[in-house]
Amino acid sequence: MKAVICLLAAVILAGCNLQEERKDSRLALMKTTNPEPIQIEKDGVSVEKIRGEVEEVKEIYDAAVVKGDHNILVAYKVRHLDRFRMKKIEKNLQDRLEKEYSKETFIVSSDYKIFLEAVRLREDIDAGKVNDKEADKRLHRIIKLKQELT
Repeated sequence: MKAVICLLAAVILAGCNLQEERKDSRLALMKTTNPEPIQIEKDGVSVEKIRGEVEEVKEIYDAAVVKGDHNILVAYKVRHLDRFRMKKIEKNLQDRLEKEYSKETFIVSSDYKIFLEAVRLREDIDAGKVNDKEADKRLHRIIKLKQELT
């Protein structure tokens, strides 16, 4: 009987630990998470500068930036009343980034699923679950998912 209670307590505690690791991704829909930018590839432009450029757009309130070896993913959330103009906001942001950083290739998305995957990638990197090579592979899967959604 005591063994069953101890086993049950261990399972519950382990489940609580898993929930704590994904805290940002669980709350990403309801609040601003401001995930730290990810720079897998260290060469070229800084992701901090790109994130600053994205945050200057008044319609955007939360953004995740991931820089890989060939592409830079910018996933963002739009303020509620500006959702009617999402395509225009996305086009303007894409044009602005390509004009400012002409040597880089940008994938811009306002899709929540893409944003969530970028946040989860950040959490897994912080937890030490993925190295740079695996992170780059996941970035390419996220980009492929973005292309499938459009």
